[in-house]
Amino acid sequence: MDTHHITDVWDRVFSAQPGPSLWLVIATGVLALGAVIPRTAWRLSRNAVTIAHEGGHGLVALLTGRRLDGIRLHSDTSGLTVSRGKPHGVGMILTAAAGYLAPSLLGLAGAALLGAGHTTALLWGATALLLAMLVMIRNAYGVLTVVLAGGTFLLVSWLTAPEVQAGFAYAVVWFLLLGGVRPPFELQGKRRRGGAVDSDPDQLARLTHVPAAVWLGFFHVVTLCSLMGGGRWLLGV
Repeated sequence: MDTHHITDVWDRVFSAQPGPSLWLVIATGVLALGAVIPRTAWRLSRNAVTIAHEGGHGLVALLTGRRLDGIRLHSDTSGLTVSRGKPHGVGMILTAAAGYLAPSLLGLAGAALLGAGHTTALLWGATALLLAMLVMIRNAYGVLTVVLAGGTFLLVSWLTAPEVQAGFAYAVVWFLLLGGVRPPFELQGKRRRGGAVDSDPDQLARLTHVPAAVWLGFFHVVTLCSLMGGGRWLLGV
């Protein structure tokens, strides 16, 4: 690859692109809502939220100096991230808290990029994160879902017109923002019925001596605020 071509690729990734029309932004939001609200659609689309959830655990584990042993994604949309290190302390707390926050915070970061016109940077960044995550996947279903997700981002970023890239990017970010809100409500419902006795909030309660209900409320606040803030950026208001 010659220097001129490298420069062209660099400029393409990091330069700002014109924003899409408002109708496309709204249409992709409605499309994402249709992937989150209906139960049938959510059974499938929730796999993407699980990728972000477990990826959040894994990324924060690495950033806080823990050793990441592996990530598993299951067909029932559950997942498991295993890391090694001190069983207490700030690193363990941040790692445990990252899962339910990751989809919404990734959506918020994506909304900031799109609001600044960096559609291509978002697509390439998401591809890079998925490829990095693939190295740590430890089961066949997990490999399949991450390869499909990463391949989709790669194909869209390389082979489609800018308008298609923009529509795809906005749909993904809307989905992360909207999809990040639903799991804490689902977890709250399971806990009310006596289930999910060893969920992330329960682990956080043991680590911090702060009640699990408080941590669950914290997840609600962050995910809802991310949706409101990210939505404003996407809509340009």
